[in-house]
Order: sequence, then C-alpha cells, then structure tokens
Amino acid sequence: MALVADAVNNLTDAASSIITLIGFKLSGKKPDSEHPYGHGRVEYISGLIMSFIVLLLGLTLIRSSIQKILQPEMIQFSWLSIAVLAVSIGAKLWLSAFYKKFQKQTGSATFSAASADSRNDVITTFAVLLSTVVYAVSGVDIDGYTGVAVSLFIIVSGVGLIRETLDPLLGQPPDKELVEEICSRTLAHDGIIGIHDLVVHNYGPGRIFATLHAEVSAKEDMLKSHDMIDNIEHEFKNEMGLEMVIHIDPVIIDDPYVTALKKDTAAILSEIDPGLSLHDFRVVAGPTHTNLIFDTVVPSDIKLTDKEIKEKIDSEISKIHENCNTIITFDRNYCN
Repeated sequence: MALVADAVNNLTDAASSIITLIGFKLSGKKPDSEHPYGHGRVEYISGLIMSFIVLLLGLTLIRSSIQKILQPEMIQFSWLSIAVLAVSIGAKLWLSAFYKKFQKQTGSATFSAASADSRNDVITTFAVLLSTVVYAVSGVDIDGYTGVAVSLFIIVSGVGLIRETLDPLLGQPPDKELVEEICSRTLAHDGIIGIHDLVVHNYGPGRIFATLHAEVSAKEDMLKSHDMIDNIEHEFKNEMGLEMVIHIDPVIIDDPYVTALKKDTAAILSEIDPGLSLHDFRVVAGPTHTNLIFDTVVPSDIKLTDKEIKEKIDSEISKIHENCNTIITFDRNYCN
C-alpha cells in the first residue's frame, strides 16, 4: 500500500508537469481583444486544477490505507522493491537540484515549487523504503500506517497548492521587493517629493500593471513635471517590463501655516492609531471657517470604523484650531 501511495504521488508530479507545460504555453499567448491584459493567469488556473486532483488522490489513498490497516494482507519482500525505491530517491534528489538551477536562472516561482516538491518526495519515498526494511528485518507490518502517512502528506501538499494558486487569482499583495524597488526608483528622481496610493495588479508572469500618485511642488512648471513623469513611466516599462501609470499631486511645501496644520493633523492621526497616515493635504480658507482636505490611509487591522476615526479627528482638531473642518477621503493600503 505504501508503494502504491508513493507511486501515485510520483504520478501526480508527472501529471502536474504536463499541466504546467500546457499552462506555460497558453499563458504565453499574446493579448487579444477579449483578453487585453494577456493570458498569464492561465498558469494559475492550470495549477489550481492540478491541486484539486492531488487532493482527491490523497483522499482516495488514505481510505485504501485505512482499509489495509483494518484488513492486513501478507507482504512479499523483494530486493527489487528496495532497489527501485533507492533509485527513486536518487532521481528525486537530482531533479530537485535541476529545478533549483532553472529557478535561479529564470526566477520562476513554478520551478521553485517544483524543486521543493521533489525534495519533499525524497522524504515520502524514504518512509516507504523504511517501511519495507522494517518488515524485512522484524516482520512488523507498518505498510498501512506508512500509506496513511504518505497519503496525509499528499493531502497537505494538495491543500497547500490550492492556497498558493488561489491567492494570485483572488488578488494578493505584491512582493515587498517589488514594492520597495518601485518606491526607490520613483523617489530617486529629483522633483518627486513623495509617493502614495500604489496599486499593483498581477495578470500572470511578466504581465504586471501598477498605478501610483507622485507628489511634486505646486510651484514647479506642470509641463516640466509632466515630462518627468513620462520619463519615469518609460523607465519602468523599458527596465522592468512594468506597465506604470503615475498621477501627479501638486503640494505646497513652503507655507508655514499649511505646514503647521499638516503636522498637527498627522500627530492626531498617530495618537488615534500609529498605522494611520495622511497625504494630499490641502487647506482652503474661507471667511467663516477653514477646510482641511486630505486622504487618510487606514490599516487593515484597525477596529475603528471610518466614521469613528473622523469623529475622533474632528474632536481633536477643534481643540487646537477653531473653525477648522475636515474633508477626509479614506484609503486602504493595497501593498501590505
């Protein structure tokens, strides 16, 4: 039973590689009128299909293994079985290293997962080999139990694969390394004061679209700022293959009154919750009151509602600056 479980585990790996090849082929199709963002997510869909197959096989095998425990059968020891298992372990070790080499060359997450899967297969095959040796030496039959262990390993792998393929389909945050590179590249340009509202959409390997807001001085010539933004967008396209759209936010940086109001407002936000931040801060003064207009980034783990946050901000602002009203746009961080 343990040999059957290990054989099925290896068979699913072979089927997974075939489906992955098909996924690579389909995901490489050029964008068309019906799929303007390309077909990159086909790779994730093919992986999801394979994950459910792995899970189903694991459940079937664990049922057979339990039956083997309840109704044990005589096992015939064979040196050929030992030899086959030993060769299988060696082959899987080589395959793991082979995948790892390609992962380093391509940076593909698929090859990284394949390398880890082959390495895990070594563990399951060694368990089967151990079961066979134990029976040959002591006559103790742990075949069914080993089959259950291997089956559980397959089930856990299937669940893990489902989670890994579902996350990019549902929309997971971008890699921190990618976010850091986008931020550093943008802020490296003279004239960019700050950035915010970064949103990254992943449509499969090599098909990443992003948008962000870049703050520039309100006193700077808009044509010059626009030209700078165009150059930054082209830089992302040419050097990273990233489709970037940047929105310009002109900000006032040398008005003491506006600077003081912004500093006080930021301090209030920090007291309410350290994760709160603000941007796009503007002051519109009138004969009877002054409007403080800004965006607030709300962390995902905060327990307060947007309404409660605004009430707390208004309460604290009124203690420091009379006749000041707040007009707040609440944002969420999409790059956690």
